[in-house]
Amino acid sequence: MNRREEHFMNDYIFRSVFAPYINQFMVAKETMGFGLIKFRVIFKEFDQFFIAEKVNEPFITQSLIVKWRATRVNDSNRTIYDKYSIISQFAKYMNHLGYPCYVTRLPKRNFEDFIPYVFSDEQILNIFRVSDSIIMSQRNMESKLFAIPALLRLLYSAGLRVSEAISLKNNDIELERSRIVIKKTKNQQQRLIPINTSMERVLRQYQEARNRLPLLNTNAPDSYFFISPSGRLLRKNNVYFWFKFVLKQCGIPHVGKNRGPRVHDLRHTCAVHSLREQVKTGADIYCVLPILSVFLGHRTLVGTEHYVRLTQEMFPDIIKMEQSISSFVFPSNLQITIDYEK
Repeated sequence: MNRREEHFMNDYIFRSVFAPYINQFMVAKETMGFGLIKFRVIFKEFDQFFIAEKVNEPFITQSLIVKWRATRVNDSNRTIYDKYSIISQFAKYMNHLGYPCYVTRLPKRNFEDFIPYVFSDEQILNIFRVSDSIIMSQRNMESKLFAIPALLRLLYSAGLRVSEAISLKNNDIELERSRIVIKKTKNQQQRLIPINTSMERVLRQYQEARNRLPLLNTNAPDSYFFISPSGRLLRKNNVYFWFKFVLKQCGIPHVGKNRGPRVHDLRHTCAVHSLREQVKTGADIYCVLPILSVFLGHRTLVGTEHYVRLTQEMFPDIIKMEQSISSFVFPSNLQITIDYEK
């Protein structure tokens, strides 16, 4: 969603019979630390659907949900899952208020139909080199290129989500303690991220250059860390634009349509490279997994275990090395199945 669309969504007024309850629901979500952009987009769709269907009583029936689903023929599996999740949460909220509503079951999570792109060491270095060398053809105080070299390094080094990185404020960056505090997270779970010496040096260089800009309160604790020369904060589409530009200069094909390479693949690459380095030093990959899970901010090991599969596909020699380290623990004829969902 671009800036104009986001502004429109913030100005949208819900008008269906569910309008007051939708607004109350989103206030509750915001209080719990959730971002509201996705909620607004999805509730706008449902709001307009309820109006079109002339729903006059605040009740959601199964037949109504079935009728709505029949209109979403072009939505991806991931989008459908997100919409079902939100309407299901809203129905539970309505039930709590005393309005019986049908709580739909969530569809199976079958939208992981692609393999994330894992950059090689050489490609990562090339991405950093190219991002450092880009020169604007004309002066533009609104350009977000100013923060891109440091931001791309942070996404890879700390394994952050883009939304987490651009939401960082000055008081979240604790360079004296060599760590970053991630407060605005996907799972609403605050976490601490250690940063190494080279990343700390990059952040200090960026901070010093940014603080020389003739802007008010640039270094204030509650001001955003990554900004443009005009003081505006970065948005996802700004990062995506420059990332695709860098990929093109690096000769790395960008397929598009969420097939990558995506900015989010820097996070995947961070995880896979971290696993690789840990196993090289003799660590058992499944002992490292819980630590990596906390580092990435996953709620369970299920999501993190996906990176083990990626590591096995990208670096089969590393997995063989790990097996040779831990093979003496169990007899060769003993089979063990680990269910991470339990």
